[in-house]
Amino acid sequence: MNRIWNSVVGKLWLTILLLVSFVLFISTVLQLEFLENYHSEQIRESLGQEAATIAQIFREHEGDEMAYEVIPNILDEETNVIVAQEPDEVSYYVHEGLNSEKTRELILSEPDFRKVFESDETVAKEMLLPSLHDSGMLESFIVLASPLETEDEVHGTVFIYQSLNVMEETTEETTNSVFLSAFIALILTTIFAFFLSTRITLPLRRMREGAMELAKGNFSTKVKAASKDEIGQLAVAFNQMGRQLKHHLEVISQEKEQLSSILTSMTDAVITFNQDRSVLVSNPPADKLIRDWFYRSRPDAELPMPSELLHMLDFVLEQEEELEEELEMDGVYYAITMSPLYSGESVRGAVAVLRDMTEHHRLEKLRSDFIANVSHELRTPVQMLQGYSEVIMDDVVGSEEERQEMTKIIYEESHRMGRLVTDLLDLARLESGHMRLYRKPVELDRAIERMTLKFTQAAKEQGVSLTFEQSAGSPIIAEIDEDRIEQVMTNLIDNAIRHTPAGGRVTVEVTREQRFAKVAVKDNGTGITEEDLEYVFERFYKADKARTRGKGGTGLGLAIARNIIEAHEGRISAESKIGEGTEFFFLLPLKTA
Repeated sequence: MNRIWNSVVGKLWLTILLLVSFVLFISTVLQLEFLENYHSEQIRESLGQEAATIAQIFREHEGDEMAYEVIPNILDEETNVIVAQEPDEVSYYVHEGLNSEKTRELILSEPDFRKVFESDETVAKEMLLPSLHDSGMLESFIVLASPLETEDEVHGTVFIYQSLNVMEETTEETTNSVFLSAFIALILTTIFAFFLSTRITLPLRRMREGAMELAKGNFSTKVKAASKDEIGQLAVAFNQMGRQLKHHLEVISQEKEQLSSILTSMTDAVITFNQDRSVLVSNPPADKLIRDWFYRSRPDAELPMPSELLHMLDFVLEQEEELEEELEMDGVYYAITMSPLYSGESVRGAVAVLRDMTEHHRLEKLRSDFIANVSHELRTPVQMLQGYSEVIMDDVVGSEEERQEMTKIIYEESHRMGRLVTDLLDLARLESGHMRLYRKPVELDRAIERMTLKFTQAAKEQGVSLTFEQSAGSPIIAEIDEDRIEQVMTNLIDNAIRHTPAGGRVTVEVTREQRFAKVAVKDNGTGITEEDLEYVFERFYKADKARTRGKGGTGLGLAIARNIIEAHEGRISAESKIGEGTEFFFLLPLKTA
């Protein structure tokens, strides 16, 4: 039932029904009022005519009993007549019934009617009198009192009265007609409403079903336009709306995918905050940062965010200004840019872009250390070259032997500067990726043995025993740039010989470890401290600068070796114990069949 009343059909049917009922009600009231006035006027005219006829009869048959015999023949059944010579003297009456005596008394005692006996005016009045048909009931009567004139004299009064039951019957018939009309109107309205439902509400229901399908995401839904009226135009507009929605959602989906791809591919962390400081959107780098902050945050922390970032967020939300800062949080350096997000005129949140600047700071520190180390390394040979050159130019040398010694020092320092510059260039090319490797399959054990044998004489001069060892089995084949690997081996063997005292030994080993070839250079020298071991592959790092300077080192050999091995997709490492010796080894991937 509620479904009917809430539908367009029910509302339309109820509206038409109320409208028809209202019109019928107004029409009935007006008709009843009109009929009542009309019948009252008609009865008065009829009673007046009958009264005039009675008076005419009495004039024609004055004193004749025939007048009383003629009067009943000219009256209606519902008309009653009283002829009185005086107010208390009734000479004639017609159509007597129940309560007739009481009715006559009430009529004759009416003050307005008693005046008629004294004047020649006719008086008509509506009175409530006892019923002539039902005992104990009252009825409405129209009573007309007219003087009974004979020639120029008044001989009494004629009272003619008639019940208004006829009017009530007419009213009842009219009311019945109205109810019949209302019933017919109800049926016609119902038929008309359901007719309209097929012409109007059926397309609307289809459009409602189509709208529900659109709400479910089925944007290919279409509604058939069966007419060219407003409903048909609405169906056309509905179909066009569906197409536009589908197009716009596809555009929004594409833009969302593009934005998601951009955020995902960004190396910077992007975090979007809501007004209540909750995270709305974040990309993978930001997710990793948030996880790291969560692991490091206190259990009672409101948000797993560093306090510095939250202070920046509060400032941006309150001041509605963009903020750029570089902060150090938990040992990591970030360049942070935070901007407010607007919804109309109000700020609804903020977006933060965090760039990890730790590596930049590290590289900046390395650069400054590199410049300082290069300056330090070049300053001493330059000063020595300058000093000895001035001594020779000023000719203050005491003997030819001293001159030769100074010339030798100048020669060695110039060579040392040349090696330093060459190493710097090699290291720069390796770190920038501009140095090309010429790889080819090589029997690694044979190549390493050949490189080792080149240092046999140098080892003998230092009083150090140099040996080569290899594992038994098939040859070890690897794709390498032989010149670059020889550069690595030269550095490692030369370092081992220079840092091994006389009587010591240096061993070079080549072994196979799963899918890698391991090349190790071991010595039983003084060793390297655990603190220094971590930094031996850094540029210009020397565990004992005073001792290594005298042995011709530049501090770049191990850094170059590391870059060469990493360019071969390998790994280099070192192990050492003070007083027991040092082992440098690197792994190279074997050539696969």
